[in-house]
Amino acid sequence: MDGPTSGSQRVRLRTVDVARESGYSLQQVRDLERLGVIPQAARSSNGYRSYAPVHVQALRAYRGLAGAIGPVAARQMLAELRTETIAAAATAISSVHVRLARERDEALRAQQALRAIQAEVNTPEFERDSDAMTITELAGALNVRPSTLRFWEQEGLVSPERVTSLRARRYGVSAIGAARIVAALRGAGYGIPAVREIMDSLREFDGLEEAQRILRQRLDQIAVRTVALLRAGADLAAVVTSAQEPTTS
Repeated sequence: MDGPTSGSQRVRLRTVDVARESGYSLQQVRDLERLGVIPQAARSSNGYRSYAPVHVQALRAYRGLAGAIGPVAARQMLAELRTETIAAAATAISSVHVRLARERDEALRAQQALRAIQAEVNTPEFERDSDAMTITELAGALNVRPSTLRFWEQEGLVSPERVTSLRARRYGVSAIGAARIVAALRGAGYGIPAVREIMDSLREFDGLEEAQRILRQRLDQIAVRTVALLRAGADLAAVVTSAQEPTTS
């Protein structure tokens, strides 16, 4: 005996029905079918496409996934989900939730680091020359390699002082603060161009406040992506379970 889900898949839908139910245009439905986001529609003797409810569910799932991880990754993931076991598919979907949670944690840690930097800047002892560090000391404090600090220097993100004929680097308090901002932003997932833009604003305006604004914006974006994934949950489950059901003619 067929269950409610398998029986519902025998409902035949036209392209216009799928478009209306999924929120996509007729052309988008055809394009997403061609790209493999949804299974190939059945064809009637006169060549018209015939869809099932799972096609609508796959399109809605794609909308949520694309909002969470981007359209290219969403297309690939949906294609894989249709061939995976339920256990493997559940693991893949869970990994997206984990990735978003990790991105959120990294952005929150970056926020905390910037707040600590701001608090230090506002203390009277901040400009003490004795607080200068060598490249090895600073790399250890930031938990990065010395080569990473040299790379940041090449990219114009951090400017140490050179004090010996051997070009040994010495980082004063301003350079240490800049390096900590760079480390916080890189740890939150920002690329070099975005970090450079923030560091440029640090030299011209209130860079710490700008960095905090960008991190708040990132947290908002992660929240939107997380909600999109949650909304896709039931439709993703339908796509995964339908792939386990035997096809019927």
